[in-house]
Amino acid sequence: MSLQKRLSFVLKGQNFLEIRREQLIAQIKELGKEYLAQRREFFSLFKESMKILKLTYEEMGKNELSLISKLSTIQYKPKIEIMHKKKAGITIPQISYELIQEEKLPAYTFENTSHYLDDLISILKDFFKQIIQFSEIEDAILEFAINFEKVNRRINGLKNIIIPRLKFNIKQIKEILEEINRENYVRLKKTKDLIINK
Repeated sequence: MSLQKRLSFVLKGQNFLEIRREQLIAQIKELGKEYLAQRREFFSLFKESMKILKLTYEEMGKNELSLISKLSTIQYKPKIEIMHKKKAGITIPQISYELIQEEKLPAYTFENTSHYLDDLISILKDFFKQIIQFSEIEDAILEFAINFEKVNRRINGLKNIIIPRLKFNIKQIKEILEEINRENYVRLKKTKDLIINK
């Protein structure tokens, strides 16, 4: 009886895990569509920023652009906060990013710099935001995939190892009990025959 109870409990657990697996599949599909859209946007922004960076290098030179970049680190301060939210029972990091500009004037003059420099700075700001959004969704997909793998492993363990073992043990016990009942029946029959003969 205890094995029967355990088997029914395991079967309920298997049903619950299968429902959980379906939820995870739905979440992964939903995130997959979002991921593909973000990925297209990310790569188009990446190509655009590389094109403008190349044009800026051609007009100014790499050393001068590096110097302006180092000077700009004084002016721009990134502010990043990482929070965690639960989605379908899984904790996912959520990053808030803000680029604080301390001074309104740029760290360079307009005389010896490329006219692409302002465009490059503007597109790089968008690019960093896009990197963060892309990494958030990629991390979420990984978390859901890891959880899907765990749930799938558990279902397979229940289906292929635990449930067959429990069913086999129950079958063995039933066979032993039936054998004992047959032996008792034969014993009682012989006892009855002996009593009748006496």
